[in-house]
Order: sequence, then C-alpha cells, then structure tokens
Amino acid sequence: MEKDMTSGSPLKLIFWFSIPVLLGNIFQQFYNMADAIIVGRLLGEDALAAVGATGSIMFLVLYFAIGIAQGFGVMVAQAYGAKNETLLKHYVALSILLTLIISVVVTTITVPTSRLMLTAMQTPANILDMADSYVKIIFLGIIATMFYNSASSILRGIGDSKTPLYFLVFSSVLNIILDYCFIRFFHMGTDGAAYATVLAQGISAILCFAYMFWRFEILRTHRSDYYFDKQGVWDLMRIGLPMALNFSITAVGTMILQSAVNAFGSSVVASFTAAMKVEQLSTQPMPTLSTTMSTYCGQNLGAGKYDRIYDGMRKAFFISLVLTGFAAVVCVFFGRAIVGLFLTAPTEEVFSYAMVYLRTISVFFFFLSILYLYRTSLQGLGKGMVPMIGGILELIGRLAVILLFAKDYGYPAVCLASPVAWILAGIPNMAAYLLWKRRTKNLL
Repeated sequence: MEKDMTSGSPLKLIFWFSIPVLLGNIFQQFYNMADAIIVGRLLGEDALAAVGATGSIMFLVLYFAIGIAQGFGVMVAQAYGAKNETLLKHYVALSILLTLIISVVVTTITVPTSRLMLTAMQTPANILDMADSYVKIIFLGIIATMFYNSASSILRGIGDSKTPLYFLVFSSVLNIILDYCFIRFFHMGTDGAAYATVLAQGISAILCFAYMFWRFEILRTHRSDYYFDKQGVWDLMRIGLPMALNFSITAVGTMILQSAVNAFGSSVVASFTAAMKVEQLSTQPMPTLSTTMSTYCGQNLGAGKYDRIYDGMRKAFFISLVLTGFAAVVCVFFGRAIVGLFLTAPTEEVFSYAMVYLRTISVFFFFLSILYLYRTSLQGLGKGMVPMIGGILELIGRLAVILLFAKDYGYPAVCLASPVAWILAGIPNMAAYLLWKRRTKNLL
C-alpha cells in the first residue's frame, strides 16, 4: 500500500518503511550467496572466480541502469508529496519510455565490448571465456533489470516498500530454482546462472508492472500521459543521470580494485569474491536506510515540510551509528564461517586473504554509513551533482591507493582502497547536506 511520509512520527515512518526494504536487500544478498554457492560447489573454484571477475563490470553497467531508475523514483516521490496526480502519472509514463530507450542503448554498447573490458581488467586467462560468456548474457537481458528496478523505484516513491519485497522474493526464489536446474540437470555451466538471472528478472518485471497498474489507480497511466516534453525529460534525467553516473564512477573504481585483485591470481579472486559477499551482507542495513531517506526527503521536499526533513535526518544519523557496529561485528566475528560456505574445500590461504580484507574494511564502516545516508538523501532533495562529485573523489581515492601502494605493499594495500574512497566521498556529501540545511533554515 502507498504511504504518505509527510505526516506522522518520522522515526516510525523510517522504521516501518525500512523493514521491507531491509528484508528485500538481505534476501537479495542471500540469493547472491546461494547463487555463488551453487556455482562454486557444482562447477568449482574457477567457475566462481569467473562469475566474481565480472562483478565490477556488471556493477558499472547494471548500477548505471539502477541509478536511472532510482532517479525516476525520486521525482515520483516529489510529485506524490506535492499531491500533483497529473504530473505523477506523466512521470510514470515517461519513466517507462526512457527505460526502454536507455536499456536498448546500453545493451548495444556493452555486449560487443564485454571481452575488451574483462581483458583490460587483467582477468586470468583460465577464466576469461567463462566470464565473457556469462556477462554477455546478463547484458543482453539488461532490459529486464531496468524495468524491474523502475517498477520498484516508482512504488517506493509513493511509499510502498512491501510490494517490491514480494516481487524480489519471487524473483530470487525463481532464480535459485532455475540456477540449480540449468546447472545441475541441463549442464549449462556458468551460462545457466546468467540465463536464470535474466529470465527470473524478466518475469518479475512483467508481473510487477501488471500488479502496479492494477492495484494503484494513482499510477495507472493512459495514452495521454505518454509524451515527450523537455521539462519532463529534464526533471527525470537531472536526477536520474547524476545518480547513474555516480554509480558508474563508483563502479569504475571497483573495476580498478578488481583489476588489482585479478593480478594476484584466481585463488585470491575467489577469496576476494567470497569476502565481498560477506561485506555486502553485513552492510545491507546501510543502503536500506539510504533508500528510505531518499523517499522520505523527496516526499517532504515536495510538500515543503523542511522541519520534518531535518528531524528525520538527525534520527537517521544515529541509526547509522548502530548499523556501523553491527556490520563490523558480522565481518570480524562471523566472516570466516560465512566465507566457508562458498567453496567445497577452501584452503587456509583462501580464509587468510578473505579475513585480511574483512578486518581492514570493518574499521572504516562509519564512513561508509555516512556516505550511504547523505548521498541518497541529497539525491532525494534533488541535489544530484554533489553525490556525483563524491563519486569522482571515490574513484580518485581507489586509484591513488592502488597506483601508489599496491605494487610495494601488495594485497593488504589493495584492501585499503575502498576505505580511503569512502572517506573522500562521504565527508563532502555530509558537508553538502549540512550546508543545504543551514541555507534553507535561513530562508524559512
């Protein structure tokens, strides 16, 4: 059901909106873990490394698409908060048209260049063919990913965080079933995992849009809503494009990091892949809170209720402190056990490399939490440029650490690349929000 976040207790609204988002994010991570476990145990270490080696490229491309979709959701939230139903329906219709166009363009660019990107990242030769075949299939199905995320973002924009959860659970369960069947019974290898992902997301996207139009009259578009206009396209793209570019810039930094890891061989790649899964699982509450605050800030900005934004952000900051401690505890005390789930017979060397990474990053989780919180809140407030600049600083941070220290200090230095990036990106985003708050208070 839709939820108006412009009235009522900010803390309660943030909490209850976050729960379905958190469950969805955790479920997504468990799905990703299950996917990796199926690939690793049924196909072996090289297959897991091949899928893991595509992670940064997929992050670059898929999160560009997801960033666009999230930007659309921000404008839907602002129109909903302003109670402008005509504009809201037009934003939904225009989001569908732009999603179709952008997905075709992205697929046309990425499919022919995937092997070149993998080669540039120093993907080990023994896993290059598997990795390229896997990622090509994912890119061919990017239209499914974009439409699925557009529907979810639009629903969250009107305050409905439960429906995206239901369809995420459906998609993930279907994906796991197809994964196992395609690999175990049809012997499709890593390609089977890719086909399972695309097929599950495609079915979920169709069902999600069908349900959305049936359930929510406010989102039900008509032929008259489908038209291109400069202002409408500008409204959506001025938020969506910086968000997409920010994700992509961050992904380029991750690709540089992945490239540095790849240089150490497939065993280290497998260790790093497993450790990244643990990191992603333990930090899921952070992007959950940020997704909530994007909708919260967007709706209240549309309604002109600035005091509610200040109050909500203050409470969200203290929640972030709690989430920082939780993530660190999971990584340090439970990281080894979780890493062991991914491989049939992990060596002590694999555990060692994974735990070096997890212990290093856990010290800096506070900076990751403020990066998540303030970046997406600024985007919800329609301030997309500062987060994009933060993304550039994030890229510079990762690149500097790898270029200056990786050669002399090896893998431990590579593990510091992300923490340095979080610090460089998080502090400017926090400062930009505080400056916006001071300026708006002076105008009231």
